[in-house]
Amino acid sequence: MPRILAVANRKGGVGKTTTTVNVATAMAAAGKKVLVVDLDPQGNASTSMGINKKGRMASSYEVLLGEKRLTDAVVWTEIPKFSLVPSSPDLAGAEVELVDMEKREFALKKALKRDAVNYDYILIDCPPSLSLVTINALVAADAVIVPLQCEFLALEGVTDLIRNINQIKKKFNPSLALHGVVLTMYDKRNNLSQMVEDDVRHFFGKKVYNTVIPRNVRISEAPSHGKPVLLYDFKCPGSQAYISLTGEVLKREKELIAC
Repeated sequence: MPRILAVANRKGGVGKTTTTVNVATAMAAAGKKVLVVDLDPQGNASTSMGINKKGRMASSYEVLLGEKRLTDAVVWTEIPKFSLVPSSPDLAGAEVELVDMEKREFALKKALKRDAVNYDYILIDCPPSLSLVTINALVAADAVIVPLQCEFLALEGVTDLIRNINQIKKKFNPSLALHGVVLTMYDKRNNLSQMVEDDVRHFFGKKVYNTVIPRNVRISEAPSHGKPVLLYDFKCPGSQAYISLTGEVLKREKELIAC
């Protein structure tokens, strides 16, 4: 089975999707066979990879509800070894449809276990809420990557998320681990970024990745071109930061697997 990493934060706009698609791209470039599962109803990961909404035959919505097999929804990107299960706006209503399903928290895990055996890594782009959809992602995952925007209000959301992760670990997924916290939208010219970094590193210690993702206009521009920033502008500071972050993620993976 592949290693499954959920990219989650209850707060929106913190860089979850950007982190998901660019870490996946760097993993694929390193020779890993990677699948991204877009579970956000907004479908930003799908859009960021240039996947046309009108051309989607099946989505993570149907996979989650058991109406389609994972293999029916997989779309290959222009990047070798990188495929994606696109999102659907219908995911916004999946909460209601999952309520009456038996073992509803395990629906995604069941789908991945059955059909995703040929991947090295699966990265799940979670919605910015603790819905049943997000719970499914955390139950299916081996570990969670938490992007954290460098502002004080973001700290409150992460504290709540860590509490939720521990609850899910206790009730549904004993092996779930916090993979790490990645600081995003870091502005070295701003004292606030440094203050937030100091607080986060003090609280989470070694769980915070050494790499920080800078505020970078090329990162912001890339999704409008349907490309991860690594393809849009490989030499920009944002791309280089994501390459460095992926190196840390893969190194930490070896440590987690060895434990």
